[in-house]
Amino acid sequence: MNMRIITLVSLGFALMIGSSAQAQKFAYVDTDYVLLHLPEYSDAQGQLNQMAVDWQVEIEMKLDAVERLEMAYRAERVLLTAEMRGKREEEIATKRNEARALQKEKFGVEGELFQKRQELIQPIQDMVFEELKDIASSRGYMVIFDKSNQSNMLYTNPKYDISDNLIKALGFVPGETMEPEGKEGEEGKSIQDRAKDAMNQGKGAATDRIQGAAAGVRGGGNTVGRSKN
Repeated sequence: MNMRIITLVSLGFALMIGSSAQAQKFAYVDTDYVLLHLPEYSDAQGQLNQMAVDWQVEIEMKLDAVERLEMAYRAERVLLTAEMRGKREEEIATKRNEARALQKEKFGVEGELFQKRQELIQPIQDMVFEELKDIASSRGYMVIFDKSNQSNMLYTNPKYDISDNLIKALGFVPGETMEPEGKEGEEGKSIQDRAKDAMNQGKGAATDRIQGAAAGVRGGGNTVGRSKN
């Protein structure tokens, strides 16, 4: 008798929970997809990417200088006195620490890139969030999940995806996404690879200038022809 009562009470409680859940409205958005429609986000991301490349070039140049110092030191070590070796090793260590300090300053957890990202991206995210709150309020959604990045949503039904509604509310056309401006062929490249490309281009330009100057000297410096009278 007691077991039947317990079973009936449990069943009634389950039905109450199911009825309450059905009364609530849920939806989800993919904020990564939404942000790709915003020109402000594309511009901000382009600025951040360029900053990251410029800083990485500076760091790579410092590390390259350290590597050259180490190679020269290894080649000359046997010819140096103990005092000279100590000074050279100290110089190398100082240069390496400078490169690491710069890397931390620019790319650390609270580094300049993080701060700049907060400055540029946070206002855009706040604008999207405010629009999303208006949609939730007007349509009676109790909860809106985010599908992007680290989401734990293992399955989503497109029926409850309101990403396109949010994009329209922001004044844009779903599907007309934008990408940060960049040179052709750079899609998918890491910041480090793009920095190395920039360094190689800089070295190539410098070599061309040196060779051009040397050619001018060998030619007697007559780079401008004179008209004959």
